[in-house]
Amino acid sequence: MRGAIVFAGSSHPRLVAGICDRLGTKQGQATLGKFKNGETSVTIQRKREVGAASPASSAANGSRINDSVMELLIMISACKGGSAKSITAVMPYFPYSRQSKKKQHRGAITARMIANLLHVAGVNHVITIDLHASQMQGFFKCPVDNLVAEPLLARWIRLNVPNWREAVVVSKNPGGTKRVTSLADALKLSFGIVTTDRRRAGTAVHWNESAMFEQLRLDGGYEATKLTEPALDLDAEIPPGTRITHEQKTDGKPKPRANPSLPLQRRTNGLAEPIGSPLSKSMRASSIVEPEVPLEPIRTDVSNLQHEEEDHSADESAEEYTDERARNVIHGRLVQGHIVDDSHPSPAISATSHSTWRNRPPSEGDEDIPAHMTSSFMSTASSTRPKDSEHSHALGGTYDAAASSEDEEEDLKNPELETMVTLVGNVKNRPVFIVDDMMDKSASWIAAAETVVKRGGATKVFIFATHGLFGGDCLEEMNKCDIIDKIIVTNAFPIPEYKQDQARDKLVVINVDNLLAEAIRRNHHGESMSQLFMHYD
Repeated sequence: MRGAIVFAGSSHPRLVAGICDRLGTKQGQATLGKFKNGETSVTIQRKREVGAASPASSAANGSRINDSVMELLIMISACKGGSAKSITAVMPYFPYSRQSKKKQHRGAITARMIANLLHVAGVNHVITIDLHASQMQGFFKCPVDNLVAEPLLARWIRLNVPNWREAVVVSKNPGGTKRVTSLADALKLSFGIVTTDRRRAGTAVHWNESAMFEQLRLDGGYEATKLTEPALDLDAEIPPGTRITHEQKTDGKPKPRANPSLPLQRRTNGLAEPIGSPLSKSMRASSIVEPEVPLEPIRTDVSNLQHEEEDHSADESAEEYTDERARNVIHGRLVQGHIVDDSHPSPAISATSHSTWRNRPPSEGDEDIPAHMTSSFMSTASSTRPKDSEHSHALGGTYDAAASSEDEEEDLKNPELETMVTLVGNVKNRPVFIVDDMMDKSASWIAAAETVVKRGGATKVFIFATHGLFGGDCLEEMNKCDIIDKIIVTNAFPIPEYKQDQARDKLVVINVDNLLAEAIRRNHHGESMSQLFMHYD
């Protein structure tokens, strides 16, 4: 490739050597060093046109990523100072891509900061592979080619899996559904989804009940709901436009207010509170109760209601839902990231006992809550969870704003939490391809593999990822898992030799040298990139 030169950092020399070999060019000479205080030093030759290829990835040590980023920025700046015509940063694994959105109010969007640093350094073009979130392309002020490893993975499947046409592509979490459906469409296969939830099915009603009691006490509304006053007479004639308060009652019949224009109020712990407040909206049912209705304990009534609703829904589902796909939903229990039988004892605490106020023992006053108030408070209690709830999200309550992957890994490793796993899709007697963009921790991969085999009845499990980060003992743990048959990743992220030795029998590394080299060549000559996204048999 005439008129261009490739420079490389110290993060992934094998990948750069493969790119230069494919392009038929020699690697540019650059001197990389460090001062005694840890600062990075870069010196390069001056060329007419420069393409800077320095993958900002690291080897085994995670701290090397920061060094690689600084190395790349200094190299770009050096090329810019050397009057380079154009500079292209080739970054197969984009660093800090998992920090592409705010997860807390005072959190940082670090991926956008890296994009801004590249722009300030002087980059003109960026080539990367499988961004964690494709929306990150909007962070850059220059063109971005977000290549995909999907055609390479699909080609490996066609060549190495004999009965791949019977397989099912499965996403190990809802966030990777789009990536999974894309591969399934390319191979014309079915797909499925595995989801995990910290809330156990058997404790959902108990949580709502506890949350209801606590909400009533926190807001001071519990004392106001006790029917110590005579109820309203619904048969009494009330003049139009007249508003009624609890205090304005005589012998069970309401009397007109002196000033109807004032807002309606009620007494809560001795204080007048407007009826229009959020609490009063949920408490409004207590003001219209017939006294002759017997008050039953709420716990007994809730359980009865639950059983009645389940029986009623079961009858309806038997009549209405005749689609076979409705039966392809399988549930299971996960303890420490592994599937357990229904007879397995539960951990010390359940997922719904994350905070102490929910796990408190019932008090005597709980039995005084009228049964008719249950339906209204079940909905309000679920929407008034405390700020430290495990499912509360700092930026508006959307799952997209939460660090779902990290939370999921922590929950699966926690010995005191039991997780409910759900498999949607029919994988019985079929091989399964579990796909995601990066492979950093093993808990979610192993949990998904055990779910499709032990619960779904799958025959084999192949797990695929573009970036094999393999943090900690991830690769070793997945290699010890007998359910996983193959681990397939690309060399977009460098995998050290000692880690590859941990899973020689299962690990398969697909080269992306040709993909990146072709992208560099097409970008240099101004050719179309669209063919790099196509599948070839």
